[in-house]
Amino acid sequence: MKRAGKQKRNLFFLNIIFMILCFLGLIPILYAVILSVSQGSGALTSGMGILPKQITFDNYKKIILEEPFLRWLMNSAILSIGTMILAMSTSVTAAYAFSRFKFKGRNAMLQLLLLLNAFPQILTMFAIFRLFKNLNLLNSHAGLILVYAGSMCIFSIWNMKGYFDSIPIEIEEASKIDGANNFQLIRKIILPLARPAIIVTAVMVLIYVWNEYLFATTFMLKEESYTLAGGLYQLQANDYSRSWPLFSAAAILVSVPILIIFFCIQKYMVSGLTAGGVKG
Repeated sequence: MKRAGKQKRNLFFLNIIFMILCFLGLIPILYAVILSVSQGSGALTSGMGILPKQITFDNYKKIILEEPFLRWLMNSAILSIGTMILAMSTSVTAAYAFSRFKFKGRNAMLQLLLLLNAFPQILTMFAIFRLFKNLNLLNSHAGLILVYAGSMCIFSIWNMKGYFDSIPIEIEEASKIDGANNFQLIRKIILPLARPAIIVTAVMVLIYVWNEYLFATTFMLKEESYTLAGGLYQLQANDYSRSWPLFSAAAILVSVPILIIFFCIQKYMVSGLTAGGVKG
């Protein structure tokens, strides 16, 4: 009994520590929310308390009506969804092949992919820029989607391979005994079991593209082709028109779609891949 009581006390204090850490992590976000509904243009004012003296939503109206925010949003959505579809359609099949098929050079190819992913992206900037310029892919969604998909495929393959490795091979053998062909095996058995992993990996790809800044500002040179990251930078590029409340409102609006997606998929992040698949 004493040991159980001690464990409960330790768990209670551990939860308190986690709650404090979560609150500390939320402080910058809460400050950005407060700043986005305040008046003025400064981020640090001596007269500002915990709450602004007057709450206003003019900053949100300005960012939506007076700035090309919806255009930036559309560009980011096209790049994120296009990259997610292309990257996942190739990485799921490749990850399954690396997980299930034993072929010559398999480990060497996986290590090579991991090595390629270790190099900083900035090392490829000049070569990709020259290639895009020769192929007329600058300011093009298609070109940037190819770059994003190529870089995120490596992460997706490694991530998905680990999930496929955890699926018992006995499930596939049992389905083949029942007469399932390879297409039916993948469509009706493997993909449903790996659904949580596929969804989480796809969302991680989407979040990466949604927040990516370096490639977006390098290869999208026209104002109408800016993504959200490039648009947010432009809001603060001019020292004479800098408005931190306006910038905070834009940052909050950028974060809302990702938060909605995250809350929609949170059940998949904790669900088991093969729960009840094989009974001993």
